[in-house]
Amino acid sequence: MQIRDFFRGSPDGIDVKGPGVLCSFEVGGVTINLTETVVISWGIILAVTLLLLWLTHGMKTKNISKRQVAAEWIVTTVYGLVEDTMGKHWRSFAPYIAALFTFSITGSLVSMLGLRSVTADFNAPLTWALITFVFIHGTNIKTHGLGGYLKGYVDPVPVMLPINILSEVATPVSMSLRHFGNVVSGMVITSLLYFALSAVTKAIGVAFLTIGIPAVLSLYFDLFSGFMQAFVFIMLTMAYISNADGRNEA
Repeated sequence: MQIRDFFRGSPDGIDVKGPGVLCSFEVGGVTINLTETVVISWGIILAVTLLLLWLTHGMKTKNISKRQVAAEWIVTTVYGLVEDTMGKHWRSFAPYIAALFTFSITGSLVSMLGLRSVTADFNAPLTWALITFVFIHGTNIKTHGLGGYLKGYVDPVPVMLPINILSEVATPVSMSLRHFGNVVSGMVITSLLYFALSAVTKAIGVAFLTIGIPAVLSLYFDLFSGFMQAFVFIMLTMAYISNADGRNEA
């Protein structure tokens, strides 16, 4: 390898693409793309469902198994987190928060299996944020009534209407972009580093640089960062929903 090739990096370059389209079909004149994100998401749903069925199979009140202990600990932890963050009257949201966190963390961790992260597709976190958006406004209407809900957009003065509408619309956008941006940035950084290490490996003829260092970075970007993004997402979800009716006391 010549010096100029070293600074140029690998001749293969870096190719960071969006989720691949596996097939397309039309329904009522609308083209629907079946992407790898959809397939991986359904795979995650199936895997988590089987895991939960295994954890909750044969539950009993005496001489419980370690499997049941783990299942009960998960449920207790989720309900405790919801009660501490939102208040006891929000216990009904615990299953939604658990599903949101599970889908987010597993959607990021699948990259450690060589699959593309579900959370690296903006459609995934945007969908979760939109569901939360519906819960926020549904809770607001349920608590204050339709009249009180609409009145909130013109308080304290009518001129605030455009700003209040923009603020509400910005909520799901900011939530989804924060999650998506952190995941994709980690994927791009890892690709850039692997690209640079490949050039160094070709220069010195030793392959350990492209094996050890990317693996360590994967633990951070896929495991730690994935966990943190999922946690931040559910915390924002709980804060927005509980603040919608102003009764988020413990």
